[in-house]
Amino acid sequence: EGAVAAATEGQEGLRSGPIRVRIGLHTGTPHLGPEGYVGEDVHKGARIAAAAHGGQVVLSRETREQVEVEITDLGEHRLKDFDEPVWIFQLGTDRFPPLKTISNTNLPRPASSFVGRERELREVVARLRDGARLLTLTGPGGSGKTRLAIEAASELIPEHRNGTFWVELAPIRDPALVAEEVARTVGARDGLAEHIGEREMLLLLDNLEQVVAAAPELATLVEACPNLKLLVTSREVLRVRGEVEYRVPPLADPEAVELFGDRSGLEADEDVAALCQRLDNLPLAV
Repeated sequence: EGAVAAATEGQEGLRSGPIRVRIGLHTGTPHLGPEGYVGEDVHKGARIAAAAHGGQVVLSRETREQVEVEITDLGEHRLKDFDEPVWIFQLGTDRFPPLKTISNTNLPRPASSFVGRERELREVVARLRDGARLLTLTGPGGSGKTRLAIEAASELIPEHRNGTFWVELAPIRDPALVAEEVARTVGARDGLAEHIGEREMLLLLDNLEQVVAAAPELATLVEACPNLKLLVTSREVLRVRGEVEYRVPPLADPEAVELFGDRSGLEADEDVAALCQRLDNLPLAV
């Protein structure tokens, strides 16, 4: 609490002058070396501070949990040298440009390798880069829509400075709850369209088929937010204005065999190739 109070007092003292400083606060366990405090938590605090702008005070979640102050939730961010995303908050409610971090994302990081799909990945990324703002990946269950979408969204993270977010819709059965789930994911509290506004953002909406009735509302959201893009996975097309469909094909024969070998640890042979073909080269079945 003393550190937060000191940061507030320091910013107030500088407010009327020409100098603006950024301040980052993190709570952890440093180590005392010959030249001062060192360690991962010291480095983390420095990275958090470096992400801020002049006049801004940002806090790690570890610090946020120990103080009772008015804060703004800035979401999860990836910081250089740290594998896991870091949740960052801002002291107060003043508006600043997006944090200077590697990315702002909650995309899952699959433990398994991504096999094949080089052509499909290039095509999906190209469509989004070339102007598609509501791109639907369609195909039967098990065709690999979700994994392809995650890989494409991951490649596009640096191009969406206000975040790339994954919204899992499989547990939802009421279309009326889709917008609420999206709002919860991106941290919108006073209206989803108002929150996104001019932000440059990519949303990956996974498994929309069982709540496809929400599609018109999503199309309206895209129209209201000029820098928003939606990447959707669904077993059926949405049939809304602005939609671009990309049908996800089965794996090519060599890719299916490679996937089987990668997952099973077995050598590829004619029997494996025949088995994959009888499974229609669907990734989940393979």
